[in-house]
Amino acid sequence: MTRWGILATGHIAGRFAEDLRLVPDAELVAVGSRSRDTAERFAARHGIERAYASWAELAADPDLDVVYVATPHAAHHEAAMACLDGGKAVLVEKPITLDRAGAAELVETARSRGLFLMEAMWMRTNPAILRMVELIGQGAIGAVTGVRADFGAAGPFPPEHRMRARALGGGALLDLGVYPVSLAHLLLGVPQHLRAWAKLGPEGVDENTGMVLGYDSGAVATLSCGMVGATPLTASVTGTTGRIDLADPFFRPGALTVHRGDAAPETIDVELVGGGYQYEAAEVQRCLAAGLPESPLVPHAATLEVMGLLDDVRALIGVDYA
Repeated sequence: MTRWGILATGHIAGRFAEDLRLVPDAELVAVGSRSRDTAERFAARHGIERAYASWAELAADPDLDVVYVATPHAAHHEAAMACLDGGKAVLVEKPITLDRAGAAELVETARSRGLFLMEAMWMRTNPAILRMVELIGQGAIGAVTGVRADFGAAGPFPPEHRMRARALGGGALLDLGVYPVSLAHLLLGVPQHLRAWAKLGPEGVDENTGMVLGYDSGAVATLSCGMVGATPLTASVTGTTGRIDLADPFFRPGALTVHRGDAAPETIDVELVGGGYQYEAAEVQRCLAAGLPESPLVPHAATLEVMGLLDDVRALIGVDYA
């Protein structure tokens, strides 16, 4: 049995708690918040035995095997470090931190202490995404020459919303754009060329962002994210002999359509259970049982490279969280 704790009590924490019920040999035993009342209400709602009024108390619980950090991303570094200081394995909601430097510090700390650390990039553990990667590896569409993905939310997001708060790492890029960037990285790795443009809001965060990633192989990724209008939330991967289309939403698809040359398109349905968070939790438990310090599906190197790309995009569009 793997004993879980959740740090934070917001919407994502609640969805993760519900999905954790679907994971064999998982037990949610504790929750931590900076407010005792909030922690106790969350515990009562989800049937959790223990509620703590501080992150340090949660991290010090000797009965916990792993903690899921679900705070707003500006607090990820501090919260994850508190858990590592408490000797706990950690699953940190995406993006793991606000920048690559903070992510590298967490990785170095986890490695030096022999503790498991994984970014909760649930897309990389989704069954349909894994099937897509398998098909591409088998040569179903030839060599990948292009990736297209979008993630735009309709909003509107009022001035007080966290998505507009520069101090909280607001803007479309870190919250939404991390998915298209991660998909391109999953399939093509780190680009040799990068261009980006964004419309910034009055708070200094990006409202609408476009990115083009170029590779010396000739491949191109065209990506976008925004919080000023709903986009299709789809993605396509083009290869020399075909294409794979990911259904809406591409970061948690239930189906993919494979186009092979002149053959009729083949749609592959992938049955999804729950909200999708259970797949990342199951991957954490698999790694812990095997004694792995990191996940091969969401390795530290990938997390750091994607964070580096997001840093580079922010530099190009003029978004600074310092």
